[in-house]
Amino acid sequence: MSLGNVAINADYSWDAGERARLLQSPSVGTSPESRRLAGGTSPAGAIFIVVNAALGAGLLNFPAAFSAAGGITAGISLQLVLLLFVISGLVILAYCADACSERTYQEVVRGVCGRTAGMLCEVLIAVYTFGTCIAFFIIIGDQLDKLLGAMMHSEAGSSVPWFADRKFTITVTGLLFILPLSLPREISVQKYASFLSVLGTCYVTVIVIVRCIWPNSESPSNDAPTSPSSWLAVFNAVPTICFGFQCHVSSVPVYGSLQQQDIRRWGYIVTVAMLIALCVYTGTGVCGFLLFGSDVNQDVLLSFPSNDVAVAVARAFIILCVLTSYPILHFCGRAVMEGLWLRMTAQEPGEDSGREQRRRIFQTVIWFLLTLLLALFIPDIGKVISLIGGLAACFIFIFPGLCLIHLKLSEIQEQKSRSWWAMVSYGVAMITLGAFIFGQTTTKAIFVDLMG
Repeated sequence: MSLGNVAINADYSWDAGERARLLQSPSVGTSPESRRLAGGTSPAGAIFIVVNAALGAGLLNFPAAFSAAGGITAGISLQLVLLLFVISGLVILAYCADACSERTYQEVVRGVCGRTAGMLCEVLIAVYTFGTCIAFFIIIGDQLDKLLGAMMHSEAGSSVPWFADRKFTITVTGLLFILPLSLPREISVQKYASFLSVLGTCYVTVIVIVRCIWPNSESPSNDAPTSPSSWLAVFNAVPTICFGFQCHVSSVPVYGSLQQQDIRRWGYIVTVAMLIALCVYTGTGVCGFLLFGSDVNQDVLLSFPSNDVAVAVARAFIILCVLTSYPILHFCGRAVMEGLWLRMTAQEPGEDSGREQRRRIFQTVIWFLLTLLLALFIPDIGKVISLIGGLAACFIFIFPGLCLIHLKLSEIQEQKSRSWWAMVSYGVAMITLGAFIFGQTTTKAIFVDLMG
């Protein structure tokens, strides 16, 4: 779900229509040797980056997603089906990136599908990162509640002093750590955040699995449902799965940084990376669901008792991960907004540094305050994930499918081959499925989770 590698193309003067006529199949006139990048990312390094881009705070919601889907069988089956589209979408984006010679998600969409689609993509990336930042604040509040409760030995439901109040702790943590880290023009802590993110999520998975095998006496037990109440109930888990496996926005720059940019090699890389992410998500989802059943919290760590030391360490890891990941997500959203501003005002990137600094500080403060206020009044991470999970479907299904169709239609062929028709049909299928997921999950999130 990470968007840590998002960037804005510095060449704002290029028009999408001018680039569209240059599109060609990546296999035409281009050999693998000519796409070799000296000093680029190795396949093993690319696997780690893609795994890190996928793993994140959505992990905490997977046990609840399995419960909402109606059990382990339904949850795992849904993951496997969606994983085929996740992997194929990553390969399609690399294929299109070679065709238009772009190295960011939004610029690939702009180069292949045109200016309107590119602008829509940028807006959705900004909204998605904004929603994820809200989820990060909610996670901080959830984990601090448990940690402070354990330190003060307070009972559940009892009143807490003002300095331990959720709204106060979230606000102070944001002002002391998140806002200062979000103000700089460049994000220099990204490599440390990546390591902490992978370490924290893997530790959470290990703890959930260990507690499932050797549960504490204080852990609740409940008969878990074995089948969904209806076929529509299975789709309750789709937003969490899409939110968890959404690494497509970050994948395009990763592909552009490979030592050898080869579609087949990239297919192996993303397949291995997604299988690793699948093991982590499935381990947490299955064991958390078996441990707590239908009583599992939207944030699985909240279902554990406050006095569990190992779980307290996991909470500290998650807080540290979120504190370093929020500035990266904000940087991505701010970069997209900056690009939109420069295009709409027809300004050049190399403007007066003082004006750029004032605009950056203003954008950062407004972003920070809005995400903070919404997090204070939406204390349930499940509601946020259900809303932005539909947007994740756009990046996984709709835009890759749209790019594939546009790219194939731009090819000049007197007679269309079977493979051409197969790829166009697959693109249509991706758009149709993505539109259904986006419509179904977003409608449910608005009218059931938020308004209900």
